[in-house]
Amino acid sequence: MNYKDTLNLPKTPFPMKANLSRREPEFLAEWDKMKLYEALREESAGKDKFILHDGPPYANGHIHIGTALNKVLKDIIVRSRQMAGFDAVYVPGWDCHGLPIEHNVDKELGPRKKDMTQVQVRRRCREYAEKFIDIQRGEFKRLGVMGEWENPYLTMNYDYEATIVRECGKFAQNGALFRGRKPIYWCMSCKTALAEAEIEYAEESTPSIYVAFRAPEMDARIPEAGGKPVYFVIWTTTPWTIPANLAIALHPDFVYSALDTGDRVLIVAKDLVEKNMAEFGIPEYKEIARFTGPELEGVKAEHPLYGRESVVVLGRHVTLEAGTGCVHTAPGHGREDYETGRKYGLDTYSPVDEDGRFTEDVGHFAGQRVFEANENVINKLKDTGALLAADKMVHSYPHCWRCKQPVIFRATPQWFISMDKTGLRQKALQEIDRVQWIPHWGRDRIYGMIENRPDWCVSRQRSWGVPIVAFYCKDCGALLQTPEVVEHVASLVEKHGADVWFEAEVKDLLPPGAACPECGKGEFSREDDILDVWFDSGVSHAAV
Repeated sequence: MNYKDTLNLPKTPFPMKANLSRREPEFLAEWDKMKLYEALREESAGKDKFILHDGPPYANGHIHIGTALNKVLKDIIVRSRQMAGFDAVYVPGWDCHGLPIEHNVDKELGPRKKDMTQVQVRRRCREYAEKFIDIQRGEFKRLGVMGEWENPYLTMNYDYEATIVRECGKFAQNGALFRGRKPIYWCMSCKTALAEAEIEYAEESTPSIYVAFRAPEMDARIPEAGGKPVYFVIWTTTPWTIPANLAIALHPDFVYSALDTGDRVLIVAKDLVEKNMAEFGIPEYKEIARFTGPELEGVKAEHPLYGRESVVVLGRHVTLEAGTGCVHTAPGHGREDYETGRKYGLDTYSPVDEDGRFTEDVGHFAGQRVFEANENVINKLKDTGALLAADKMVHSYPHCWRCKQPVIFRATPQWFISMDKTGLRQKALQEIDRVQWIPHWGRDRIYGMIENRPDWCVSRQRSWGVPIVAFYCKDCGALLQTPEVVEHVASLVEKHGADVWFEAEVKDLLPPGAACPECGKGEFSREDDILDVWFDSGVSHAAV
């Protein structure tokens, strides 16, 4: 029996095969011919607007499943709002500046880049972005996404670049934009500063060491030591930062034990004594004194490699989860270290260059790349008798989102936007609570991120981007960044594009009669840094 004949199926002229690979392009061609998107705009004139503002993809390659999903979901939302009676416009956009594009151009150019000017490299980046805008536009249209494809917003359009200059200038005028020297994420491969949002985390195996810092003035405070030398013990997973140590941080609420170990006295947190002694391989010891953190504040210890002063300070970032309760503090190589250093007036010392190599300041390790120097630092500490224990530890470590290489914390002069000076953090938190979050836990996640986010590092040491408009007096070094100066540069960018900043003479970038606000002289140099690409899309509300 042919069971097909026993089925009670509806009769339909609809073909068994959809043939979508053939028919979809026909649908799209028909929509294009009838100008469907434009017809919807005419029909919807006067209705309430629904605007889905496009967060732009990078113009740095073919679309992938993530960008396809992003655009299709947006298209579903826009079409459903259109059918619900709104005038649902959709203006697609592209992020055109930044490291993702420059990184790919660098790979294309190879060694030829060394013989090119900055403007020539920028032009290659623009050409690269233009090529992939056209490619991605075709790919998005093939997905059936409707929008103003012939009039997208591009962050490298001259008028958009001018808006970026003006919006950055607003931060400068209200005091939120400032230049400072503080530790930031630094990619040694890309040779640029990175913001928090450009960091990914991956497992890394790093050295874990315990180091003894001699504290001569503690000898007299612990008569029970009987003349034995007294040491504070620190722990770190970044031995290469030991040359930059300037302090030892203790917690103000912790109790610290002085332990007689036979030939010397070691100071660690009371609650970690057993754990630490086992790690040091010291089975026999005796507690001979106890101190609170505040009782030890201000004690001068000695750096185990250089003999300079390493002062005992207090900090609430100290924990008992790992280490000794005595935290190695290098203000030029850590956020909490920096904040502690500021409180105690310590130098933001960072003897590492843009390649991640030690400078001449550190003597024995000069010229060595920091990660490669780890073993040498450990061996030197061993030679001086300061190394108590060494091991390997696997933990989550920050990496550059673009080149995937591990990054370092390094203090350099950078431009920042303050999260607190003008109330930016508080305003952002208030806006978060005005949004309906789906799923609801999204609110808690973003709220926590903003609540604890450090000042935004917006400067980059690269070529392809919009300049930070700032001039420096050649005579006294004073900063010139007035509204008149910013607007003058913005008007030039509007006509010639941001390349004008890099190819024009400095005097031609300044308005007539520009003079130093401090000494009155008229000779200036310009800022070399460009803006973080996230600033570009972050001001799209003003540019689109």
